[in-house]
Amino acid sequence: MTSAGGADGGRQAYDAGRNVSDAAGVAVLGACAAWSLVTGAWQEGRPEGVLLAVLAVAAGYATGRICGALLPVAAPCAGALAGVALAVAAPGLAPGPQFAAPLGHAGATAGVLTLSAGAACCAAWAASAPALRLALRALAVAIAVTAAALGSGTGLVCCVLVLLCSLAAGRIHRRGPAVAGLALVAAGVTAASWAVAARGLPGGLADSLEGQLTAHRVALWRDALHLAHRNAGLGVGPGRFGEFSATAAQSLQPDGKPHSALWQQAAEQGLIGVALLAAAYGWVLHALWRTARPTPVALTAGAALTALAAVAAVGDALSFTAVSVGAGLLAGLATARPLADEPGPVATGTRPSRDRLTP
Repeated sequence: MTSAGGADGGRQAYDAGRNVSDAAGVAVLGACAAWSLVTGAWQEGRPEGVLLAVLAVAAGYATGRICGALLPVAAPCAGALAGVALAVAAPGLAPGPQFAAPLGHAGATAGVLTLSAGAACCAAWAASAPALRLALRALAVAIAVTAAALGSGTGLVCCVLVLLCSLAAGRIHRRGPAVAGLALVAAGVTAASWAVAARGLPGGLADSLEGQLTAHRVALWRDALHLAHRNAGLGVGPGRFGEFSATAAQSLQPDGKPHSALWQQAAEQGLIGVALLAAAYGWVLHALWRTARPTPVALTAGAALTALAAVAAVGDALSFTAVSVGAGLLAGLATARPLADEPGPVATGTRPSRDRLTP
């Protein structure tokens, strides 16, 4: 039998890793808020939007940690249903004829539905009854169908990918390489958006991508790239992209955004802002890697948040408070420490305190 001392050592190692992850999260989110204040004060910008997003992520994460500990199945299920209801009922999220260029709203709808599908799949892995697990996966399929019914092609693709990744996660026993793979996917999408903006792709591929992204959005990215080159240190200030972008000024419905979280950070908060955005995503992946939740739960949440990162890199999803709250909520649910044992493997580098003694 494994000794009690070994179990205690595993508990201490897990608690230490969790404390490091929580401290890193506080530091990263605090740095994001502080840098927005610095750049806002120096460049006479408006940091309120960034501060609201940071607060939304922090509140969602704290709520997810609490609810995930108390109700590891019911909480993500309720979150999934709430996300679907929001996407269907809120006219500001669903793309439709009332928006002439619904780039941001379409991204928000895709983001909310992707997070909802991820929450449903996390709830399925946390459930112990086979019938309940099947019903929760059916809910994830229904969310994908809802995305198709709302006309969100991006949401449909993301929901299907999250569902497939969740099913595959059940066969993965070492989450470290899988988490690294998710990071590579996000880095690849980021690199692709940079290549499009910098005209670094071959002609045929560039034309194809620009046709999918729309020429207007690509022009916004190129304006952001130009501003980032001229103001690499501090950017032009939070909320001021629309004042310097000729493309944004000529839009029929200007919203002052480049419709990309990456390019908005680069233009408005400089390279340090981009680094902080990457650090926030890296912190989430680290928290999922260190969590004592079963590996399928951690990787499912990681897949959903990576899909959201991809959507945010080419759209305006993170400018909507509902998406920021949902991202923090899913991350909190997937890193919570339930009060009872869960089914499924826990393949982290340390043994959590609730592991049973094994022969």
